[in-house]
Amino acid sequence: MNLNDELQYGCDQLGISLDTGVQHTLLEYLRLLHKWNKVYNLTAIRDQQQMVSNHLLDSLAVMPYLWPGRWLDVGCGAGLPGIVLAVAQPDWQFTLVDSNSKKTSFVQQVIIELGIRNVVLSCARVETWQTTERFDGIISRAFSSLGEFIEKTRHLISEKGRWVAMKGKAEQALVTLPEGCHVEQVIPLQVPSLHAARSLVIGACKGNVAK
Repeated sequence: MNLNDELQYGCDQLGISLDTGVQHTLLEYLRLLHKWNKVYNLTAIRDQQQMVSNHLLDSLAVMPYLWPGRWLDVGCGAGLPGIVLAVAQPDWQFTLVDSNSKKTSFVQQVIIELGIRNVVLSCARVETWQTTERFDGIISRAFSSLGEFIEKTRHLISEKGRWVAMKGKAEQALVTLPEGCHVEQVIPLQVPSLHAARSLVIGACKGNVAK
C-alpha cells in the first residue's frame, strides 16, 4: 500500500474526511520530516509508511474529540500533533511551543514550505512563556503527567478552556491533579495500523468549566 492509500485507509477507519489537498499537504509534511530526520534526528521512526500511522493517523485520531478555537500545542517536537491538526483544520488557530531549537527550526521550515497560515511558533519553556493570548484548548503528546501538564500551562488557559493529553494507556496517577482540577473524560482510541494502546485524557479546573 502506498502512502496515499495508507493515509486514505486510515482516515476512512477513523471516520475522518479530508480533501485531497489536505492529504497532499500532510504527505508533504511527512516527506520533509523524513528528509530532515536523517540529519536532525527528529523522530525514532525512519520508515515513511510507519510515520503515516504513528504520526499522521495518531494525531488525526484525536480530532473528532476537539473543538474549534485557539489551540496551544505544548512540547510540539517536530510538529505533532499541532501541524497535522492545523493542516486538517485551517479555520482553527494553533500556537506551537517547544524548548528544542533544532525541532522548532524544522517546524518553522515546514510552515514556510507548506504555506501554513494558521500556526504561530515559539521556542520557549512553556512554564515561563508569557503571552496575552489565552487558549480554548491546550494539547500535548506524551509531554508529562496530566498534573504537571496542567501546572505548567494553567496561566495560559481561557476561562472555558480544557487540557487534552494524548497518552498511551490512561495513567493510574490521574488522581494526582492540582487542587480544583479533575479528569473530565478518558477516551480510548483505536489508531489504524498502530499496534499500541492510545487514549485521550481531557482535564478541566475550577474556573475553567463552561457555564
